[in-house]
Amino acid sequence: MSKLFDGPLTVAPGLDPAVAANIDENPYRADFPLLANSPGLAFLDSAATAQRPECVLEAQKVFYETMNANPLRGLYGLSIEATEEINEARATVARFIGADDPREVIFTRNTSESLNLAARSLGDLLLKPGDQVVISVMEHHSNLIPWQQVCAEKGAELVYLYPNDEGLLTPEEIEAKIGPKTRIVSIAHVSNVLGVENPVHAIADRAHEMGAVCVVDAAQSAPHIKIDVKELGCDLLAFSAHKVFGPLGIGVLWGKMALLEKMPPFLTGGEMIDSVTETEAVWAPVPEKFEAGTQDAAGIAATAVALDYVDEVGLDAIEAREDALVAELDARLRAIPGVTVYGPTDATKRHGVVAFNLEGVHPHDVASLLDSKDVCIRAGHHCAQPLLTYLGCDSTNRASVAFYNDRSDIDQLVDGIEFVRGIFHGSC
Repeated sequence: MSKLFDGPLTVAPGLDPAVAANIDENPYRADFPLLANSPGLAFLDSAATAQRPECVLEAQKVFYETMNANPLRGLYGLSIEATEEINEARATVARFIGADDPREVIFTRNTSESLNLAARSLGDLLLKPGDQVVISVMEHHSNLIPWQQVCAEKGAELVYLYPNDEGLLTPEEIEAKIGPKTRIVSIAHVSNVLGVENPVHAIADRAHEMGAVCVVDAAQSAPHIKIDVKELGCDLLAFSAHKVFGPLGIGVLWGKMALLEKMPPFLTGGEMIDSVTETEAVWAPVPEKFEAGTQDAAGIAATAVALDYVDEVGLDAIEAREDALVAELDARLRAIPGVTVYGPTDATKRHGVVAFNLEGVHPHDVASLLDSKDVCIRAGHHCAQPLLTYLGCDSTNRASVAFYNDRSDIDQLVDGIEFVRGIFHGSC
């Protein structure tokens, strides 16, 4: 537990999942200052970035007020305290994702940087002309473009997994696409558009059977479901703090130690070396090998508090409440004339997000008009253009929930969509 916050992390710790699933009540909104201070706001864009609880905001403030110093560089008290906070945060992240060794946790700026690190380093380590990298067509650009780039440079082929009509990757597709030429498989745990949970364990098993490594983009799963890297069976996993109620600008890359020790560094400079001469350098051990330059120590420390907060609320309660929210959101949207919902028809197969379009109205217009009703949703291609092309559309609206939402937020969204329909179609 971090020293940066010693008060109660939440006003509603460890609620029974059945109680938490009552979306007519909202015991959690009070934890989040922005939401508590904006009672009329329906914030439905948590897939882009989540709100921060008071304990996280306070932790960053306390760091700067009590131990602000450059970690790893000083032998004086403040620097030692800052270093200890980073070490404790590393251990907290390891516990949160079921990793045994905190040294396997690398801090970056975000999921995008973590995946760029993975692509560049694994590409240099593993790829040669004629090899294959397998991803899915539903990947966020952060888990697509780096692999495009490294494949083009190395003369490797980028192979895509395609979902069925329900947005699900089938065993047949996995077996057909991950083959003897595959060296790397990189897959989203949960789609940021369809909300589907991909069968990572089966994909990792197939990758290992073919002698490949498996990378997981957990940016959209870490806020919603329990992650255990051993159960998933992956070799590398990435996520961002800001989607798990932590600060902006902090990312995580976890990897198996044996693989991390083989991988070359992505960035070079201060703190990631053991020794330097005029002609060569020796890298520092993992994880410092991948953490060039001064880290955002305050953000890293506050990330640990955010994960402690999630543990205190309880992932069982979070999952139960969000399942109820998604089911309500999916059903209410499908009941609106002219609305098309993308992804699985079974709402139990979704986590956190519902993408939809309103017939005859561009998503940007929908989102702008909803904003006039204090409803915040996302509109566009959601950094997943190949998926939207595959779905046959250029852009969608996306409403995404977190456990701090309730039924009234969904009511406000539905009322707002009816308002938009009235403007464009003369009905309400």
